[in-house]
Amino acid sequence: MTKRWIVRIAAAAAGMVFSAALAAAEGGAALQQAGNDLGDRASLQRGAQLFMNYCSGCHSLKYLRYSRMAADLGLSEQEVMDNLNFTGGKIGDHIENAMPQDAATKWFGKAPPDLSLIARVRGTDWVYTYLKSFHLDQSRPLGWNNTLFPNASMPNPLWELQGLQQPEYGPVDKVTGEKPVVGLKLAQPGRQNLVEFDRTVRDISNFLEYAGEPAALKRQSMGVWVVLFLALLTFLAYLLKKEYWKDVH
Repeated sequence: MTKRWIVRIAAAAAGMVFSAALAAAEGGAALQQAGNDLGDRASLQRGAQLFMNYCSGCHSLKYLRYSRMAADLGLSEQEVMDNLNFTGGKIGDHIENAMPQDAATKWFGKAPPDLSLIARVRGTDWVYTYLKSFHLDQSRPLGWNNTLFPNASMPNPLWELQGLQQPEYGPVDKVTGEKPVVGLKLAQPGRQNLVEFDRTVRDISNFLEYAGEPAALKRQSMGVWVVLFLALLTFLAYLLKKEYWKDVH
């Protein structure tokens, strides 16, 4: 291996470490493991339902079509149109949000971002942790804050399910003069217990990972057949080798 390649590998490794450190510093909190599984179709279906009911009012998935979601998730077009389409769009349309742009700008200062690629950019662990990290904060315009993404101009869309979390503060930081949030305490339970809410957030994270790359499902399903084909090809090559060399000795 030449010195040039050693330098390139070292630089790449350093870049990966720096990126990970930057992501951790930006997030402000340790990420929890989502433990999602794209092969769990039931989870993807629940995640689609949850996203459409709790998130699509503000956020779009403009790179995903209703028809593609129906085909990938094992849903009929009628099921999607009746239960997962709240904008009146057609089955072949991209998934848009239900909030008018002018209203979004008025209420939040700017239109909420499209979430098609959020899981690819941030990672599913980030999405999972973010949805669990909302807490009450009367100093914020909407009364909410987030330990992973501080000062995000977004309320907790799942507060009825999760309940209301109060922050627990540590000692005053000598540099900033502020008390850092060191933990969250459930002050008022929601409709779901901790186990149920964990599954809810995991399902949404799972669905958003799928939305970021719908082809991943096809790739996984094809992977099994590719492995079987290679195994069969190896077996045939072994038989051919034995037939070819049987008279050599």
